[in-house]
Amino acid sequence: MSSLRLHRQFTMNMSRFSKIFASAAIVLAAASCSNVAKIEGNVEQAASSEVIVKLLNVNRFEVLDTVSVDASGKFAYEMEVKEGQPEFVYIFHGDKQIASLILAEGDRVSVKADTLGHWSVAGSEESEKLAQVEKEFAAVTSRIDALAAQFEGASAEQAAQLNKDITKEYLAYYRDRVKYVMQNSKSLTVIPVFYQVLGEGLPLFGQLTDGLHFSNICDSLETVYPQSKYVKALRNEADARRGQMELNARIGAAEEIGFPDITLPDAKGEKIRLSDVDAKVILVHFWTATMADQKMFNLDMLKPLYDEYHKKGFEIYQISLDPDKGTWAQVMKEQNLPWINVCDALGASSPYALLYNIPALPATFVIADGELVDGGAVNEKSLRKLLDKHLK
Repeated sequence: MSSLRLHRQFTMNMSRFSKIFASAAIVLAAASCSNVAKIEGNVEQAASSEVIVKLLNVNRFEVLDTVSVDASGKFAYEMEVKEGQPEFVYIFHGDKQIASLILAEGDRVSVKADTLGHWSVAGSEESEKLAQVEKEFAAVTSRIDALAAQFEGASAEQAAQLNKDITKEYLAYYRDRVKYVMQNSKSLTVIPVFYQVLGEGLPLFGQLTDGLHFSNICDSLETVYPQSKYVKALRNEADARRGQMELNARIGAAEEIGFPDITLPDAKGEKIRLSDVDAKVILVHFWTATMADQKMFNLDMLKPLYDEYHKKGFEIYQISLDPDKGTWAQVMKEQNLPWINVCDALGASSPYALLYNIPALPATFVIADGELVDGGAVNEKSLRKLLDKHLK
């Protein structure tokens, strides 16, 4: 092949590569632009001033930027938003919030506001919903505050009527918001609704059973926004509320059966309920498989007692509070523990540790004839004495 043909071939190849690189650059640039959300705003009575753009980082505001407002009251701002992770963004004029937005990648939002806190938004369905949510919240707050202001100087009869009126407002709004979150279960606008507070510190969703609403809505939001930090925070709150509900249920059950009940999985994943254990005396033992002294306690104290008293009606229900189930399962296998062994991988966050008021491990409790009869640290001498008493 001649040098001229080689040169032509090289030139053609370079041309193709240049086109490919140019196309790739265009695609990358387009992708980058598609992740940018833009805000165009107009603020009445705020000419030649500034607005502050803040990001809600789960539970606190972070200032993103201070933006100039021109002589006609207009301002513009743009920010990058990760795909599938819309952001709650708030516009302030001084200390006054003048707009609330939910920005997704590629949004082009138009905001009209004034310095009194009134605003409208276009170009983002979620932001439009959020504006309506905040408008309705402001309206009910205003009505309740107006009623509360009438308590001063009111007679007992008038005060009783005011309490009824406030309760009526609260219940009507609560029912309406429950309906809203159920109908908008895949909208991020439900998140601020869950945290609304009415009057003098009265959480709108403060009832224990509201934990079910948190959990159900979280399930829906996670199908749409699995990576959203706001949804993850809501899940933490939902889990905490569900845990409190379960804790209260167990406390109620404890009053019926004589001790706080426990249901946890064994090494095979089969759940074992403490109240189903058929024994005259049950030793409830909380421990961790990571501590050498607690592993020795199994072999030096518990195993000899189990071998001696098991046939007489003695059982051990041992709860590992090890987040690493593998470590617990390995120790249990190595020690060949014959009694009931379950694990709560929540570790120190275990609701059962809270239920039994455990400050440190190990912790031992004794249930005899269906009643909790002893708790705290139990040595071999005191345990033998108790076993001899109840297993005659």
